[in-house]
Amino acid sequence: MASLSDQLSRLVYSTEQGRMCPDCGQSQPRCVCEQQRKLAQLSQAQGPVRLMLETKGRKGKGVTVVQGLIMDESSLKALLKELKNACGAGGTWKDGVLEIQGEHRDLVQARLEQRGLSVKRAGRP
Repeated sequence: MASLSDQLSRLVYSTEQGRMCPDCGQSQPRCVCEQQRKLAQLSQAQGPVRLMLETKGRKGKGVTVVQGLIMDESSLKALLKELKNACGAGGTWKDGVLEIQGEHRDLVQARLEQRGLSVKRAGRP
């Protein structure tokens, strides 16, 4: 717990950076506290993420599909980019559903669980 003198001597505004976060001391656009609060709220509202392998309509080629993510568009794009880099594969997102080319369910499941999401496999084992 911070002492009273530490609490009273915090920077709350800077002419160069604008408003400062009282918790982490960063400027509002760089505040990590707000991002963590948003992630905590989303993870509470977030049900289990469905992870499956689909081949239907793809001439037998497998695609790892992630459904049930409750995120805004920019967060989905960032997550997709991270997963594509981790898997070394291409991918896309359509209507909030992430598709990664190939069978990468184990790796995708591990990455999503690292982010604090509960993952449930659906479809074929």
